[in-house]
Amino acid sequence: MVALIGSVLILLGIFELLRRRQLSEKYAVLWLVVGLTLLVVTIFPGLLGVLSRAAGVEIASNLLFFVAIVFLVGVALHLSWEVSRLEDETRKLAEDLAILRLDVDEHVKRTTSGPDGKS
Repeated sequence: MVALIGSVLILLGIFELLRRRQLSEKYAVLWLVVGLTLLVVTIFPGLLGVLSRAAGVEIASNLLFFVAIVFLVGVALHLSWEVSRLEDETRKLAEDLAILRLDVDEHVKRTTSGPDGKS
């Protein structure tokens, strides 16, 4: 019963983060799948045993831990890729901003000084 309540609370938390727009839709789908999977395994606890036997794993919790570790490694890899992409984008934007500031400064100097270059 505690696991069922916990699973429902996780799903409600995901929906609340989505409602407040604090969680991007592309990540929400991933976490909703995790939450629903957790809910299904909580409602049907024998399902994990069936899956572990089908996979050739003797202890069902070992399969659960293995899947969780693989999932978390995948999430970490994806987030590392996102951070790298955003760092490149931020660097490019900073370079573009520096060029624009230089252009604006030169334009201001030209317009504030007279035709002979004197103020």
